[in-house]
Amino acid sequence: MGSFPYFCDSKLNLVNSKFSKETYLYWYELMQLIRQFELMAEEKYKMEGKIRGFFHAYVGQEAIAAGCMTATRPSDLFITAYRDHGLAIAKGVTVNSCMAELYGKATGCAKGKGGSMHFFSKENNFYGGHGIVGAQIGTGAGLAFAEQYRNTDNVVLAFFGDGAARQGMLHETFNLAMLWKLPVVFICENNNYAMGTSIQRTSNVIDIYKLADAYEMPADIIDGMSAEAVHNGVSRAVNRAREKGGPTLLEIKTYRYKGHSISDPQKYRSKEEVDDYKSKDPIQLVLGTILQEGMASQEAIDQINQRVDQMVAASVQFAEESPWPDDSEVLKDIYIDPAYPFITD
Repeated sequence: MGSFPYFCDSKLNLVNSKFSKETYLYWYELMQLIRQFELMAEEKYKMEGKIRGFFHAYVGQEAIAAGCMTATRPSDLFITAYRDHGLAIAKGVTVNSCMAELYGKATGCAKGKGGSMHFFSKENNFYGGHGIVGAQIGTGAGLAFAEQYRNTDNVVLAFFGDGAARQGMLHETFNLAMLWKLPVVFICENNNYAMGTSIQRTSNVIDIYKLADAYEMPADIIDGMSAEAVHNGVSRAVNRAREKGGPTLLEIKTYRYKGHSISDPQKYRSKEEVDDYKSKDPIQLVLGTILQEGMASQEAIDQINQRVDQMVAASVQFAEESPWPDDSEVLKDIYIDPAYPFITD
């Protein structure tokens, strides 16, 4: 228990309007795993106090992770902000190591040192999890520069929120990314509110994808509640980058069903607004297509749900039984080893 198989249908590197049964079932199971992991972690935080510190849930945004996965390869790199659990799980970081990291245990994906905001797995090409708002935008371009320097055809997906779009780092990075035609896709997961302030109150430009115009960067706006739309939009951008066409900015319109963080009272938005977005739940949309098109029976769906529940329950047991980091770890992983070469094959 604890791992989720990476799925990539090579046919999906093309932009398709019709997707296979296997794709829909993969999307459903992945989104359910992310959703149930987040809900379980929230329970362990709020009800039992097993998890502490900051906690930002991905509930409502699961279609972005799902669509991005089928539009990319395992060798492509993801980097994101502190709402990172869902993307980490999508990239193949086990729910066991994710839950252990939330618990602060040594078996966590960051050795229990990063916590909720700093998930990391080099093995899975998942480079964080960054607590500094907007920092991952520049770091994502740096990763893309490294891939270009090594002459690979890997693409970097750099995720950030609408709040981070107001950081100066974005403009400096966009300039160099276009100048050097870096293989990076900048993805703004626009869930409308940053920490708690609506986008209308923070900028005269409320269509974030238009920020690309100043740099003559290709850009698009995508329905983030639709796994199909995310896949198609990300596929176009990834293929452009892979063919040395440079970066793209994607504004993916989404919505978080939970607060900015677990302590957010959410007084800045109405219940009616939240309910309206919940009627567009991406998991239910995918499930509706599966059942309507006869791709799977309700019994098969129940089996997926049971498997997901078992994986999440096992992750809790794994976290609770895992050891705390040893005191000798406190000063490790802070600075790079001077003996380690900066450039490797």
